[in-house]
Amino acid sequence: MAPSKRELTFLLADPERRLLRAVAARLPAVVTPDHLTGLGVLGALGVGAAYALSRVSAVWLWVASVCFVVQWLGDSLDGTLARVRGIGVGVGLSPYVNPCVALGVVIVYLALSINVYLESNVFGVFRLAYGRLGPTEVRIILIAANALALIAPGPNLYFVANAMLALLGVGMMSMLVARVAQNLSQLSREEPYVRTPHTSHLTPTRRLGISASHSPMSRRAF
Repeated sequence: MAPSKRELTFLLADPERRLLRAVAARLPAVVTPDHLTGLGVLGALGVGAAYALSRVSAVWLWVASVCFVVQWLGDSLDGTLARVRGIGVGVGLSPYVNPCVALGVVIVYLALSINVYLESNVFGVFRLAYGRLGPTEVRIILIAANALALIAPGPNLYFVANAMLALLGVGMMSMLVARVAQNLSQLSREEPYVRTPHTSHLTPTRRLGISASHSPMSRRAF
């Protein structure tokens, strides 16, 4: 089976691709894609830990932003390095967001990811972005939210943070519904519904052209 074609349409796709390929080409040979995958996992764990520690001090939000960058490097660079050589719940741990709201956004994000994998297998195209929004843009939005919480704290911060995250979840769900509807429409065009032939309800004698009034059984009956 041929590998799926990668189709990246989000805002930072082109500059990110150029940057990642330039970095991958300059990495020493001892660095492997597996090392970068591990770095991405550590970055994600660091994001969760930093958000949890932000209950103690808001300064940990800066650490969470740095860990977002580390996670981006590991998550985005491992596949790029492999091609060059040929080879989320954390925010809910902070005191600024309701865990149920954060968990709901994570569930929608996983649904978006599952849809991408299904599209890759069905259509042969790996479309990582939804419209002009991709994982890199989402990381930048979260880093900006961290900075906003540090620069402009206030009594309404908890409400504003939850409202923004809920709106983000609703927007992600809307994109998922629109994408699924688009996929179903494309599948219906490529594989149109074929009506099954209508089955006749006539008796065997009528299908043979024999009237019931002329059959031997009817003459004996009368």
